[in-house]
Parts: sequence; C-alpha cells; structure tokens
Amino acid sequence: MSTDLTIMPFGGMRENGKNMYAVTVGEDIFILDAGLQYPENDLLGVDVVIPDFKYLVERADQIAGIFLTHGHADAIGALSYLLSEINVPIFGSELTIELAKLAIENNPQTKAFTDYHVVTGNQEIDFGDVKISFFETTHTIPESLGIVIETPMGQVVYTGDFKFDTTAAPTYQMDLLRLAEIGRKGVKALLIDAAGTGNPGQLAHESEIEQYIYESFRHHSGRIVVAAVASNIQRIQQVVQAAYRTQRKIILSGNDIEKSVRTALRLGKLELPVPENELFVSLKNLKTVVPEATVILETGKMGEPLRHLQRMAHGDDRNIKITDGDLVFITTTPSTAMEGFVARTRDMLFRAGADVKQISSDMNSSGHASKNDFQMMLNMLKPENVLPVQGEYRMLNAGYQAALELGISKDHAFILKNGDRLVFDHQLAPHLAGSIQVDATMIDGSGIGDIGSIVLNDRRILSEDGVFIAVITIDRKKKKVVAHAKVDSRGFVYVKTSRDLLKEAAELVETTVAEGVKNTKEFDWGKLKGSVRDALGKFLYEKTHRKPVILPVIMEANQNGRRRRTANKKAGDGKNKKANQPVNTAKKSASNQMKNKAKAPAKKGNAKPTKPRNNRRKTATKSVEAAKSAAK
Repeated sequence: MSTDLTIMPFGGMRENGKNMYAVTVGEDIFILDAGLQYPENDLLGVDVVIPDFKYLVERADQIAGIFLTHGHADAIGALSYLLSEINVPIFGSELTIELAKLAIENNPQTKAFTDYHVVTGNQEIDFGDVKISFFETTHTIPESLGIVIETPMGQVVYTGDFKFDTTAAPTYQMDLLRLAEIGRKGVKALLIDAAGTGNPGQLAHESEIEQYIYESFRHHSGRIVVAAVASNIQRIQQVVQAAYRTQRKIILSGNDIEKSVRTALRLGKLELPVPENELFVSLKNLKTVVPEATVILETGKMGEPLRHLQRMAHGDDRNIKITDGDLVFITTTPSTAMEGFVARTRDMLFRAGADVKQISSDMNSSGHASKNDFQMMLNMLKPENVLPVQGEYRMLNAGYQAALELGISKDHAFILKNGDRLVFDHQLAPHLAGSIQVDATMIDGSGIGDIGSIVLNDRRILSEDGVFIAVITIDRKKKKVVAHAKVDSRGFVYVKTSRDLLKEAAELVETTVAEGVKNTKEFDWGKLKGSVRDALGKFLYEKTHRKPVILPVIMEANQNGRRRRTANKKAGDGKNKKANQPVNTAKKSASNQMKNKAKAPAKKGNAKPTKPRNNRRKTATKSVEAAKSAAK
C-alpha cells in the first residue's frame, strides 16, 4: 500500500510559537513556515527555541521548498538555522521575504543565500502533480497569506495566523471570494490557527484599537514608551498615526524594530503622514526632545520587547530609564505561559513610577481567530478533516470542540503532537501511522542544541541554591593532604555571617580527602571527588536544607617538579646532540629545510560536493516567472 499524502508537524503543536509543518505528497516534501519560540521562564539563559530539523535534513533532496505565511518570528525565525543545514527555495509575499532576508543575513552561514521567490495571493506554482497557491488573510502584518496545496488526494489548506476584521485596511483584508472558491473545490485537510479559540467573545476591531491608542496618547502629558513586537507593522502604523495626531516625535530603540520599520517604509507597507525626518528622531538625539513630545518605540533581542522593558525599569539600559510620569504601553499579546512574566514586568514598571497600559487586557485584542472566527473559517472551507494548530493543548482542544459543534465527526478532527504522522491514502480513512522523536532545539548564544535537560537542571539549581566550591591539595605519592582545604560559595550563604559553617565544611573536606587518599590502593580522581561531593552534600543539607551545586577541586603537589625534571632532561639531551653536530652540517641541514619548504606545493582546497536538486524546483521557478509575466 503506497502512501499518497502525509501531514507531519515539527513545531506549533501543544505549544506557542515555532510553527512548522511538513506535507509530503508522494516523494516530495513541502515545508509550511519555519518559526521560533521565545523561551519560557524555566529555560534559564536560553535565547530562543527552534524545531528539530534532523528528519528533514536527512531528506533534503526531497524538499521542494519552504512556503511562508507571514513575517513574524513564529513563522520565519528558524529559517537561518534550517538553511545552514539544507539549501532549498523560499516562497512568500514581498514583505515576508524582505523580513526573512533580515533574519537570514544575520547568520554568516546563510548570508549568501539568494533563492527567494516573491508570490502574491492570486498566484499558482506548478510542481507537477502538486500545485501550490495562496490566499490573502487578515493578521497584524501586511501581506499575510494562507497556503493551498492541491494534491491528487485533494486540497490541503494551511491558514497561517488569521482573524476576520471587516474594518481592516486594504493591505490587511481577507480575500473572502478566494476562500469561497477554495471551499467549492473541496478541502481534504485544513490546518487551522487555533491560538485564539479559547476566546469566545468578539475581538476588538483594529479601528477601535487605533482610536484607543490615540486617546491614550492624547490624555497623557508625559513621555510615552511603547513596547511592540518588531514585526507587528499594524500596531506600529497605529502608533505612528497617534504620535502624529498628538504632535509627538518617535524614537526607535532596538536594532530589530529599526530594521523592520525601515524595510516596511522602503516597500511602502508603512505609511507616514509627514516626511520621515519630521516624525522620527535618532536615539542619540533623545535628549533634544522634551518628554511631553516623545514616543519611544522599543523592542529587544529577536524582536521581543518585554525583557528590554525590564532592563529599562531596572535602569540597566544605557539610553532609556523608566521614570515618574512615563506611560508604558504594552502592545504585545503574551501567551499563557508568559503571563506571570508580564505581571512581574508590570510590577517593575509601576515601582519605577510609570503608568502602565496593556492592550490585550484593556481591550479584547488578538491577531488570532476567536472561536467565532475559527468556526466561520470552517463554514467557508467545509473541510473533510480538521487539524487545529498553533497553540497549547487547551487551545487545540478548544478548536477541536469548536469543530465538533459544527458537525465534524471525531474521526475527522485531530489533535496531533510534534512528530506525529497523519496519513491519507486511497483505501483507509485518515489515520496516525506512528511518530518520530522531535525535540525542541535550544539556542544559547552561538550554541545550537547543546543545551539539554541536564544543563537546564544545573542552571535551575544554581539559580535557587547557588554553588559551593572546595579546594584542597594532596601529595599522591606520600598519600597525604599537604595544604588545608579552602571553601567558598556564591549564591548559597552570606560568607561573613557563616564562618562557622564554612570552617566545619573545610574540616570535613580535609578529613574525607585524607581518608580517601590514605586507604585507596588504586588512585581514582573521580571517586575521590565523588566522596567529597557526597559528604559535603549531606552536611550542607543537614545544616541549611539547601542543595547547592558542589564543585570539588583537588590539586596535586610536586606535579610541576616532575615536569621540570623531565623538561630539563630533554633539554640536556638536545644540547649534547647539538654540541656533537658539525657546524657545516647544521648549516647545510637548515639550508635544505628552507629549500624543501620553498618547493612544497600549495595545498588545494577540496571542492564541496553539491547536493542534488529536485527537478520540480526548476519547474516551480519557471512557473513563478510565468506567473509574474502573466501578472504584468
């Protein structure tokens, strides 16, 4: 029995962010989005989280392309990491492609990548047995697209992030006629955004939010700090309008938001009511603008604004410090897992003297479909099978229940997890055919995937109980301790008030090591350090009821002396040999060495083997060019 169609999520299931789904038709793999996830509170020190690409890298020659729905980090943030492993074309709208380029160019390994293809909502790309087309959706960024994969088994539709808003500006409007056309053809499977289905009410229209922002600006007499996701162009547009109407200047704080704004301005996706130099002021000239006429638009690393906001509240930012009289406007909608973090951020801001407003709590705003929008999309497309995606399990379950309310049977609604393989074939009903292990890949600085549960557990212990260090010197040959133990701690106890505890700990270390060195027949460093770790761990827990990370450092005396004697012996042998060698012979040997070095041919670099390219990609490229010519 041959499998004709398989849907497999690599991210976005039972979690917020890092959306990535693979649709396999025959032997060809079509990747939908490649996003990242901002770390939750328990991922200490982690910058971002991306999907596990191992399965796809092993099948790189089968991948026809990566198809992007929009330019937010949860859809494009993992591209640079994926493209450092495989080389495949990328398809997306003009703004999405430009924002993807910004993300990709930051990685030296993918900086030279150029295989981009700009598509529009009415375009179709031919991959032989498969045709890919798109439809315009409403989201918080212009040119968001849904994706349609037309296969011999029927259409697979991926909505991407969407909502229905009748007041949306032209560049944000949903193409309802196109949706109806897709529905008439029949939809085999629908991957539908369920991130907002826990919200049963009607979402606030963007026109209402724009008026709310303006009124907030108008009634505040001091400085305003707006925290926004760097790629949320719609919210930035509303801030621009409010700043202009209240006669304020805008200062951009953060490289990511500055790049996003510049890109949107260059493409005409962000409209200014006045020339740019009359509205924007450089961050270095911040002090030249009075607080009453200032709007600071800020974001942080990877376009996420809240951690940067905390630094401002603490006074750790070198340019901006939150002070009395500031209004801080939080425009991002946090996930449930981040609500505690947002609450702590708000508390810091209030302590710093600021007034705080948050759009997601003051108004029922979201860039994702509510339950009503979710069901409206189902009614328009009438899919045979429904796969809620993009959200924690409770969100996926809310979407599942919403689908059942419309009469979709339980056999045709699925709550998958990352790595599941949902198979469609001609003889059986859709069914799960096993799953693969798809772990989250954590990025910490330049390290990719080298942070695991053990490292995170050590970091958690360090953050809670600190570290205890014990240093002692032994003479292994004489089997005795030759220097008293020294102990120190960080984040465990306050040293000045715990001298007795530290003294007892040092004596325990000395006793344990002395017994270990004296009684052992075959010396084992690991066993000796382990005994120190065990003894100290029990002692410290009995005294403090804490479990710090214990680092025993055991040094050996006379080791350098042995090395010096060995080195002197070798040096002496070398001098004797040199003394016995005739002068002319030594010169001749040196001359021959120089000649041989000069004649040595330069090593040629090995050419890197090129990966086989799928012929269907060439067909797709021709299809893109043909579509562009037809559009002209």
